[in-house]
Amino acid sequence: MTPPFSLAGRAAIVTGGRRGIGRAIALAMAEAGADVALGDRVVDDGELNAVSEEVKKLGRRSLAVQADITQKADVDNLVQKTLAEFGAIDILVNNAAMNIRAPLLELNEDGWDKVIDTDLKGYYLCSQAVGKIMVGQKRGNIINIASTAAMYTAPEMGAYCIAKAGVVMLTRILAIELAQYNIRVNAVAPSLVKTKFSQPLWSDPETLKQIESEIPMGRLAEPGDIVGSVLFLASDASAYITGHTIVVDGGSGA
Repeated sequence: MTPPFSLAGRAAIVTGGRRGIGRAIALAMAEAGADVALGDRVVDDGELNAVSEEVKKLGRRSLAVQADITQKADVDNLVQKTLAEFGAIDILVNNAAMNIRAPLLELNEDGWDKVIDTDLKGYYLCSQAVGKIMVGQKRGNIINIASTAAMYTAPEMGAYCIAKAGVVMLTRILAIELAQYNIRVNAVAPSLVKTKFSQPLWSDPETLKQIESEIPMGRLAEPGDIVGSVLFLASDASAYITGHTIVVDGGSGA
């Protein structure tokens, strides 16, 4: 169920929009009235285009753009195509992510670079490119999908934890720098969410049972559980909130 936050007349970019959390956010934003541009590194499987078509069926404009957010040229292309299609960019959701599980002493340099470049550098590149547009508009809203991994260590996920901790600080710095331009920057930090991305962490039934036993609400989050916080931050309901991270973890950090 989509919370009652209106995004009517607004244009959004969602990175990593082809599945999981990104798909859920894109569709919820469309239901709330926003036009949505979707960026993702992968387009050959047809999933990104399928989400774009779902957005259109909800009566909103949409486009699907192949974009590797670790590459500035791809980010610039995504931004320019969105501007050409929608005429403005009101909301950016930095959601694309990747992970390589390994202890830091065993993670090779290439693996480190892939995780940091996607999960942190990519957010910086997208925020910088879209932020410049928003400064010219004198309005805008950037929402970064962080993780509770930014606050708590996780076995064999050192690079991911470090990158997501960087996202939380990136959020705070951008919020301070951009507030004078009527641009808000916040983050949402989910705990483990039941998606294909995280499936290796919970696919074993016994492991899933153990994980859920440690969550006060007794279950893993679904992508839809993250949507409400994102819509709240994207809407005028949070007009005086910037530089903050909303934790969505079923009570795990209580």
